[in-house]
Amino acid sequence: MTIKVALAGAGAFGIKHLDGIKNIPDVEVISLISRELDKTREVAAKYGIPHVTTDLADSLAIQELDAVILCTPTQMHASQSIACLEAGKHVQVEIPLCDVYKDGQAVAALQKQTGKVAMVGHTRRFNPSHQYVHKKIKAGEFNIQQMDVQTYFFRRTNMNALGQPRSWTDHLLWHHAAHTVDLFAYQCGSPIVKANAIQGPIHPVLGIAMDMSIQLKAANGAICTLSLSFNNDGPLGTFFRYIGDTATYIARYDDLFNGKDEKIDVSQVDVSMNGIELQDREFFAAIREGREPNSSVQQVLDCYRVLHDLERQLEAA
Repeated sequence: MTIKVALAGAGAFGIKHLDGIKNIPDVEVISLISRELDKTREVAAKYGIPHVTTDLADSLAIQELDAVILCTPTQMHASQSIACLEAGKHVQVEIPLCDVYKDGQAVAALQKQTGKVAMVGHTRRFNPSHQYVHKKIKAGEFNIQQMDVQTYFFRRTNMNALGQPRSWTDHLLWHHAAHTVDLFAYQCGSPIVKANAIQGPIHPVLGIAMDMSIQLKAANGAICTLSLSFNNDGPLGTFFRYIGDTATYIARYDDLFNGKDEKIDVSQVDVSMNGIELQDREFFAAIREGREPNSSVQQVLDCYRVLHDLERQLEAA
């Protein structure tokens, strides 16, 4: 059976999904949804996608459609996830699930009601570098004592990952911190019981904090320190240091190093070195097998509770 998919959002991340899906058998993207029709047609032509629209409802009306991948602006994630589930479609939504906690709770409640696969793009769970560490933890060979994480970008103007102007504003807390908050709890196998945050000045045009610092503690005693910035004019991206009882690991996206900066071969950890492709493979496998996926809405919901608590803390400061 071929799984027929619609992809919403033909920007930088949507294209990463299209490139990943090319490597996955028996999956066909039959509809592409995005804001600007001409650009959307251009991307659709490149990837051989027959249907193009600017309205998600047009795609949801396609009877043979099985699933939707949402790579749309953060502010639309929860409502569009709900629309997909109400239309009887499986859905994978890019991180974050929501930027208001109760909206995420509504998606989780509807998923339980419909029984459809609903998954969030918490890619760090799938990167081979982090999978390698996860397998060490599962085997009882490594326990996290501290994670030290830096998430650094240079975004003093509102640009996307391709350097193109964005139609929406990104957020350090609800988007970029979500990756680490979820990964920390997932790798520890223990819920976050304490969280603190401070932030720098609010940008006069973008209306967001450009610098932020977060501390987390898991129930098992492990701690995490997360530094985030949109002001960093230097090496860009997220850098993870795992400090444990038996080793130190440094993860830079799909690459992994030990504490002496010697590269660890993670090429055999999974069938691909591409975290987005592995995330999509899990989504489609869960649909075929009728099971809950890794990074399901239910599994990641607690991350958004923590973000909600941090937001309230920052607003009260």
